[in-house]
Amino acid sequence: MSLFHAVLLAIVQGFTEFLPISSSAHLALAPWLLGWEDQGLTFDIALHFGTLAAVLIYFFRDWMQIIAQGLGLNYSPDPELRKSPKLLWLLCLATIPVGVVGLALKDYVETTLRSPVLIGGMLIAVGLLMGWADRVGRREKRIGDVSFGDGMSIGLAQALAVIPGTSRSGITIVTGLFRGIDRESAAKFSFLLSTPAIGGAAAKSFLDLMEEGGVAPEMVLPFVVGMAVSALTGCIVIRYFLQFLRGHTLRFFVAYRIIFGIIVIALAYFRHATG
Repeated sequence: MSLFHAVLLAIVQGFTEFLPISSSAHLALAPWLLGWEDQGLTFDIALHFGTLAAVLIYFFRDWMQIIAQGLGLNYSPDPELRKSPKLLWLLCLATIPVGVVGLALKDYVETTLRSPVLIGGMLIAVGLLMGWADRVGRREKRIGDVSFGDGMSIGLAQALAVIPGTSRSGITIVTGLFRGIDRESAAKFSFLLSTPAIGGAAAKSFLDLMEEGGVAPEMVLPFVVGMAVSALTGCIVIRYFLQFLRGHTLRFFVAYRIIFGIIVIALAYFRHATG
């Protein structure tokens, strides 16, 4: 893998992991559309670690407070998070569904579910659902008001993100909106919830890689570069996406998903017809 490929794919990961447009779809389709070889397990792990670093760095203070409150320690500088002292345990419980589904369907997801037609269909379907949620959501709750039912509903929705094209942030934000959470808070809860899921996936993949002999010498530099670039890009995207949601709807992302999904399906049929 060249450094150019590594940097480009890392930027794609950093942008699409936190925007509600599906990182798995973009990473699965990039080699297919550009005629590149699949980036492979090693580089996927680098991107996982990069996005994990992004959420840990950006939400470091929040995580310190969430963990402290969950352990009963007196550290609560953020008054909004102070309203939810058991948020740590809610995030842990809400992570269980995606862990179970991810382990059960790992091989199936990495083979059968990577069909461009399925990816395109999920891009469109979740895009339409997002548009509906954005229009009808009451947006009365902030993150400190997230209930057990809200958190578990979002956690169950996150399990659907194992299907490429769904988007972890997309489906969890959609569920948050349907539960009456405002856009920015729904996105923030989504990012916090993604932290253990991304960490678990990265750890599992890293163990698989170690069993296969570890990082090949020629992949060390792309691994480091991919991790650093995806982490930096992810931090930037989180910051500006949360700012964007304070005063804007999700219409742009709805339109992007639908148009991109139609293009993917059209290209898949065109290539099949001419293949």
